[in-house]
Amino acid sequence: MTTPIPDVSVILPCAGLGTRFGAPYAKELHCLAPGVTVLDRSLEAVVELAKSGLSVRVVVVFGPHKLDTVKYLARYAGMFQLVFVYQDDVAQPGLDGAIRCALPLTRGPVALVLPDIVVSGVDSLLTALRATAVAGWSVVAAEERDPGVLRQMGALTVACGSGVVTVEAAAEKPADPSGFNALWGMVAVTEDQAHLLPDVARRDADSPLAGARAHMVARIVNYNTTEG
Repeated sequence: MTTPIPDVSVILPCAGLGTRFGAPYAKELHCLAPGVTVLDRSLEAVVELAKSGLSVRVVVVFGPHKLDTVKYLARYAGMFQLVFVYQDDVAQPGLDGAIRCALPLTRGPVALVLPDIVVSGVDSLLTALRATAVAGWSVVAAEERDPGVLRQMGALTVACGSGVVTVEAAAEKPADPSGFNALWGMVAVTEDQAHLLPDVARRDADSPLAGARAHMVARIVNYNTTEG
């Protein structure tokens, strides 16, 4: 039996230790309401992709300490394709390593969705993916001026012209956040540019997000902190 080729792929990196979260369980399994975890909230926009009629493949990157997360994701098996890939944190460390592990299993436009980041607006990812047809790259972003928050996130400088918001500069967890006015919560890219996606998560690389379209939402929450 062959696996259907998806219309769009989503990389879901779940191998991180989440040490800043400070709980004895995976941060993405933190309960926000009865029967609703951070992971459920982060996947709402992905569920919306499937509801729109797209065939969605979710490539889950996991480590040996995340088997509870793998088991939890079984509830989504009937909604989209679930593909699992193990991340060797020695050979391919960090978020950029997780993305590299997942890329060979992706087909079509690729979205990066983080399991501990909750973005407002269930149609935000669908809008961002549609924007890649114009700009190649797109982000779901929110305004942010707090330097402490910007130092912990993917920071952006965004500007609006002719009703279109564009990323002018981007940096991963910048030591100096001055000049940045937003942060990203999801990234979408065309298939032919997806090989550059790991550079989005690297501090020592030029971010490929400069020039990307930005779909602005009201709020992006990082649950990899006890404050989230």
